[in-house]
Amino acid sequence: MDKLHFTNKEKRLALELIDNIKLNIGDTFDDNDVSTLREYVYGALENNNIQRDVFGLNPIIKALQTAKIAIDEIGLKRDGIFAILLYSTINYQDMVEMMTDNKGKGESLGILDEIGNTFGVSCLQIVKGLIKVHSLYTKSQVIESENFRNLLLSFAEDMRVILIMIAERVNLMRQIRDTKEVDAKRKVSEEASYLYAPLAHKLGLYKLKSELEDLSLKYLEHDAYYMIREKLNATKKSRDAYIERFIEPVRKQLEEAGLKFHMKGRTKSIHSIWQKMKKQQCEFEGIYDLFAIRIIIDSNMDELTDEKKMHSQELKQCWQAYSIVTDMYQPNPKRLRDWLSVPKSNGYESLHITVLGPENKWVEVQIRTERMDNIAERGLAAHWRYKGIKGDSHADNWLEYIRTALEAGDGLQVMDQFKMGLYEDEVFVFTPKGDLYKFPKGATVLDFAYHIHTGVGNTCVGGKINGKVVPIREKLHSGDSVEIITQNNQKPKRDWLNIVFTSRAKSKIRLALKDLQIKDGLLAKETLERRFKNKKIDVDEGTMSHTIKKLGFKVVGDFYRAIAEEQLDINTVIDKYLEVYGQEQNPNPPITTRSAENFNFEAQDAASIVGHDDVLVIDQNLKGVDYSLAKCCHPIYGDSIFGFVTVNGGIKIHRMECPNAPELRKRFGYRVVKARWSGKGSSQYSITLRIIGNDDIGIVNNITSIISKEEKIMMRSINIDSHDGLFSGNLEVMVDATSKMESLIKKLRTVKGVIQVTRI
Repeated sequence: MDKLHFTNKEKRLALELIDNIKLNIGDTFDDNDVSTLREYVYGALENNNIQRDVFGLNPIIKALQTAKIAIDEIGLKRDGIFAILLYSTINYQDMVEMMTDNKGKGESLGILDEIGNTFGVSCLQIVKGLIKVHSLYTKSQVIESENFRNLLLSFAEDMRVILIMIAERVNLMRQIRDTKEVDAKRKVSEEASYLYAPLAHKLGLYKLKSELEDLSLKYLEHDAYYMIREKLNATKKSRDAYIERFIEPVRKQLEEAGLKFHMKGRTKSIHSIWQKMKKQQCEFEGIYDLFAIRIIIDSNMDELTDEKKMHSQELKQCWQAYSIVTDMYQPNPKRLRDWLSVPKSNGYESLHITVLGPENKWVEVQIRTERMDNIAERGLAAHWRYKGIKGDSHADNWLEYIRTALEAGDGLQVMDQFKMGLYEDEVFVFTPKGDLYKFPKGATVLDFAYHIHTGVGNTCVGGKINGKVVPIREKLHSGDSVEIITQNNQKPKRDWLNIVFTSRAKSKIRLALKDLQIKDGLLAKETLERRFKNKKIDVDEGTMSHTIKKLGFKVVGDFYRAIAEEQLDINTVIDKYLEVYGQEQNPNPPITTRSAENFNFEAQDAASIVGHDDVLVIDQNLKGVDYSLAKCCHPIYGDSIFGFVTVNGGIKIHRMECPNAPELRKRFGYRVVKARWSGKGSSQYSITLRIIGNDDIGIVNNITSIISKEEKIMMRSINIDSHDGLFSGNLEVMVDATSKMESLIKKLRTVKGVIQVTRI
């Protein structure tokens, strides 16, 4: 790395700039300040700490030029100027190491300690602020955001850091006009437009703000800038003459009316004109308000103490001026803006009118008093606010304080003592890609994860802050680079609600827990139903509802969640269900002295049941016995059947092949009675047939055709699904006996394409 050498031109320029700085603020230097600073700069040059930037600019010259702007346009004194020059001598790598835990940190801090010991704590504070602010650029690629501006302000700590950065950017924009580094020039110009110009505007540094905007436009939209500039130059003399012709008769009329005032005309900046051309989608010639006339009335309110009378007098004088102007020039009623009668919410008061002046040209005239102008320019409703530039109110108050201090002139010693306590309740953190997010103080890694995406938050297991692995409860701090670590098997937990700080994260966690409960509940329900099916137990919804209540659950969701979380065993549920089912079927069981604990019932098969002497004969003329056919197996005439005593004393008739038969015989054998059909089938019974076959054209018609030709068989419904060339479905028909059913099944099996027909 070659040592920085000054060209002859740079040497001459450096001497001129040093002389200028001494002339303007030399009285604030200590006796040894200049010689000490010179030695420090020479030492940095010898150590090769100072290198030309990407544009080939000499950092020392650039720092001196920045210092001159800071003195002339802002009013900074000794500490601020020395900080500018000292910062230019610090190696960039030293800055990065100072802001991280990399090796070399001790050396970097040693350099800063030396600056503090030699040039004072106040100067060191500014240098540290400059280092911290510039370190943000290594983390973020997107600076055109309100969050980045706020983070920059919170990192600066000392207000002079922001002022120096504005001066530095103005100087850089001046120096890069002819650079060949096009990409770097564009980036610098975009930063000036998005970040530094709005800051300068809010600080009341209007001249620097306009210069930043115009130079940004010049570099970013070259053709538009020079087109407007040439047209403004071509019309300057005529425009100035026109303003004078417009003002002169108005001035006379106002003076004759006894009003004390002053008037001024101002031409819009090139940037402002270009923005208006784009907004109105018109050419330069279509912008009629290239300039505005401002009438500022000295209302002489010193002798008045009544606030209402003062305001009434101000309104009277403003409307008097309005009357004089509109009597002379025709007003455009559509362009009247009356912020006198009803001031803006931010306190802005003024009267804007557009009138047709000499040569039929439209001219904007603003009428206000000294007090109103003072508020509009310096107070609650500064110009940048009523133009619609939004910003954080806390930052705005701080910037307004700086602005007032700047306008105080000699009161800049107040600035030297002022330390910024901004954004105490907020933190600004970066993603690995450089995106910037704002969080309330106290937010954690888990808050960050949910801010990025709900899925990221739900699977978050930790994070990395500035490269260091941390748990999900780790708190965030401004300037942190945060990376989220996830695992697919991670699920939200209820205690996460105590970890997160933001309401956004809390609501997402609650929603995730609710969804998780629903999914787990559905899975538990499916598992329970599968276990019942494996045991060949048909589930009755009413009985299950009673079972859930018997188990102590008021909400069905809580019941299934208990199963999902393995707090409730499925076997316990099945046992309880059968117990409740038995109680419902027979609320008054036979009185017996035997202990249920010692009772062993051997399961009976169909033959043993039929072998009993007492047989229930099922006949349509059966009297004195309340019986019904069980819905779980749909018995019909001809089926082998048995009876089961129900809760109401009636009897349910089941098929011997009923899926519930084994459990009923095993647990409630004393309630099972044998039964048989009497006579011939004379009633219609509903059965369901399961049909599977090839999905051929016309097969459904063939099936229904067979059924329609059968006597004493009526089809109630047919439901068929087709998939991958096969069909399957359920066919519900009414028959009077098993013989009819068996005959129908045989005929259906003969249909071409039918593979299987079974009764279910």
